[in-house]
Amino acid sequence: MMKKIWIAALAFLALFSCKTTDKPEELIIFQAGSLSVPFKQMKEQFEKENPGVEIFLESAGSVKCARKITDLNKPCDIMASADYKVIDNMLISEFTDWNIRFAGNEMAIVYHDKSKYAEEINAQNWHQILMRDDVFFGRSDPHSDPCGYRAILTTQLAENYYNIAGLSEIMLAKDNEYIRPKEVDLLALLESNTIDYIFLYRSVAQQHELNYVILPDSINLKKPDMANYYKNASTEITGKEPGTTITVIGEPMIYGITVLNGAPNKEIALKFVEFIFSETGAKIMEQNGQPLIKTKSDTYKNIPESLKEFAKQ
Repeated sequence: MMKKIWIAALAFLALFSCKTTDKPEELIIFQAGSLSVPFKQMKEQFEKENPGVEIFLESAGSVKCARKITDLNKPCDIMASADYKVIDNMLISEFTDWNIRFAGNEMAIVYHDKSKYAEEINAQNWHQILMRDDVFFGRSDPHSDPCGYRAILTTQLAENYYNIAGLSEIMLAKDNEYIRPKEVDLLALLESNTIDYIFLYRSVAQQHELNYVILPDSINLKKPDMANYYKNASTEITGKEPGTTITVIGEPMIYGITVLNGAPNKEIALKFVEFIFSETGAKIMEQNGQPLIKTKSDTYKNIPESLKEFAKQ
């Protein structure tokens, strides 16, 4: 009898031990700072629907995210970039074979109620207000973050639009002490009244309930049908290899997403990407000012079958 009790007790302990040592399936996502809010909301919902999955979100400028993969060999399942070309230029084909262009955005001038001249600024005078000596503005690092090089492109397009020679060069020479690694780092400077304005994505302004100037379509990098016009602007950023550069040419703002070839948990990663395109995921993106899009992918043939419906050939 005692022997049977001991056997039962050992079996129970073994079962209990297995259950308590089970580790959750981990999913690692590197994402652009401007995706922090919607991805956090999707993480919470996905974990609720998939018990046993734990998602780790790591936010940084998209170029910096890519360098964590290419230079630092950090483990990563999913890379979501604010510019699909970061994935194309830095990760294909050594680190991944495909890229889905999945969301849009636009540049805006973001501020709050305490910003100097907040009641005066508009789409026609914003550049004049930012150039005033008592006004300070921030932008992100163009070598780390697409929002940073898009700010440069925006000033170049503004120079053409307002027909003011030298506007871009003069504006980019001002307030460089307020350049930060990624666009969301600038929010703390705005909230503390250290700066008055930020070159920022409209979606981030909406997510944080901030005021923003809606820029003319000739400047905001929003409209697909203005792609040829946006090409009039360009800038150089640091390249994939040390000492090299990449020329960034103005184009409509499109985000990209991929699952890495060496993803530690590829099956769950693909499932999460599917979730982004689900009704729930689409609603979260829409509510955060970043509606999903379906557009052409140059790597369509390499996209996993379960995801092909979210791109065009």
